[in-house]
Amino acid sequence: MPPAAPKQPPKWRQLADEIAAEIAGGTYAPGERLPSIQAQVSAGKGATATVHRAYQALEAEGLVRTLQGSGTTVLGPESVPLSTITGAARLERLRRTGRALAPREDYVNSRAVLRSCADQEIADLLGIDLYDEVVLRSRTFVRDGKPTVLALNVIHMRALIVLPELLQTVPMEKFRHDLYAERTGKRVTAGPERSTARLASDNELSEFGIDVPPDVPVPVLVLRTVYSDEDGPLEVWEDILRPGMWHSSNA
Repeated sequence: MPPAAPKQPPKWRQLADEIAAEIAGGTYAPGERLPSIQAQVSAGKGATATVHRAYQALEAEGLVRTLQGSGTTVLGPESVPLSTITGAARLERLRRTGRALAPREDYVNSRAVLRSCADQEIADLLGIDLYDEVVLRSRTFVRDGKPTVLALNVIHMRALIVLPELLQTVPMEKFRHDLYAERTGKRVTAGPERSTARLASDNELSEFGIDVPPDVPVPVLVLRTVYSDEDGPLEVWEDILRPGMWHSSNA
């Protein structure tokens, strides 16, 4: 049998991508207004709900701003905050816009391996014994070519039973928490976000491209969220922010 055709994104996402490409290509300049929703509907771009959802996605991605009575205006790069977002905020962005990445953002150095957990605090949060095996996933988020956040996911081995894809670095068909819920019937929920400051490790400084003498301490902010299902802790998600970067949960 021939391979199945790739699944098309929803109509609102296709329209948002089309407009985003036009903004990037200069069709719409910073400060210029986009056509009204009704004008887009009249031009055959989709139903009112479709165009409205596309405009909402573009605003959530920081490409436009909508003000009542003033329409939807294209933002320039200087208008988009360069703050970082946490894992929880990325998930919210994903559900609102269909994308987890911010404008001009990408990620590199994606890894997925089995490791023994040598961190007592992480072991306690996951409810496992020290040096028990865990799945470790990591990637470095980059904004405009500059590493901004090192994301680490330490995942309980029971998740691997139903999600063997955890050891692959290629994108999954859906976000892993949603796949886990579909396959187990157990909803994954986030605990409160905790923040702490500590000194960066040599590996983290290397990921951020920061070269300092070995005796120079470099502090970093770490944002941590524990995700659980009805059986207990399932994943510890840490975002290690580049030194000097401020955190905003609604970037």
